Amino acid sequence: MRVRDELATDRDAVHELHRLAFGDHGEMVVELVRALRDDDPEALSLVAESEDEVIGHVLFTRGLLDAPRRLVQVQVLSPLAVTPQRQRRGVGGTLVRHGLRLLDERGVPAVFLEGDPRYYARLGFAAAEELGFRRPSLRIPAPAFQVARLSGYEPWMTGTFVYSATFWDQDCVGLRDTDSD
Repeated sequence: MRVRDELATDRDAVHELHRLAFGDHGEMVVELVRALRDDDPEALSLVAESEDEVIGHVLFTRGLLDAPRRLVQVQVLSPLAVTPQRQRRGVGGTLVRHGLRLLDERGVPAVFLEGDPRYYARLGFAAAEELGFRRPSLRIPAPAFQVARLSGYEPWMTGTFVYSATFWDQDCVGLRDTDSD
């Protein structure tokens, strides 16, 4: 398996990967990926490939931390997908670790996400609220709101995490009550 930057020629394979990995929500995730790419030309988009096949994808895009001193540029990990037949084999973890290493080298102080704490704790993430960060939405369960603090992080960097408008425009923040339609 090899991890590399996503190329424009990978886009169809990446979209299909998200459709497969996210099932009924796959098309919504594909639309989020498209919108995030358009919104953040500096996004870090990585793929894992094996035998010339894209088997995993992770996207890191800009976000903000509304800290007491000033706004701080941070990153958001979303989405992460691995083709179903390759899940639970270290592909996702490899993608995340590679991305965190690159972002750390760029001086990014923190990376936020919504996800399973049991999975992401192994990759260096911790419950963000316990570290002085506030959720951007009460729809995000507190345990799912997580952060990885990188070497550029400083103790004064606390406050409210703010998603880019794209996440709000795509209605991809927090959980929705599917029974209330």
